[in-house]
Amino acid sequence: MVDATVEWSGLADAGRHVVLHDSLCPMTPPSFIAACLDRARTSGHAVVGVRPVTDTVKVVAHGLVGDTVDREGLVAITSPLVIPADVVAALAQRPSSDLASAVADLAAAGHTVETLVAPAEGRRVTSPEDVRVLDALTAGPG
Repeated sequence: MVDATVEWSGLADAGRHVVLHDSLCPMTPPSFIAACLDRARTSGHAVVGVRPVTDTVKVVAHGLVGDTVDREGLVAITSPLVIPADVVAALAQRPSSDLASAVADLAAAGHTVETLVAPAEGRRVTSPEDVRVLDALTAGPG
């Protein structure tokens, strides 16, 4: 565990993998976080949890709603983001605390970012309805 007050240079010099977890994904199973860490260790690439996009996404141009975007090529970033030690050492500064921004920054800097599909309970909470959905997903038999 590392808190945000730890200097990035200290993390980079420590030669350790960094696992960033979004607290708005509170029910992400520890086994999934471990699987992401294992994948990053094996591949040497950053690994991020994702969920499929289920909403309809439209193109908007010049104030007009246009074509529907094919959801097959879209993912929603969830948690965690695992950054292998070699990638951590190559970064000049701490990644954004927003995982989607951190993923974009890693990719823009030329680092490969692999995705692993997170289980349904790994979804991000953005509303009271999301809390109810997570409660239903994790309630167990009953």
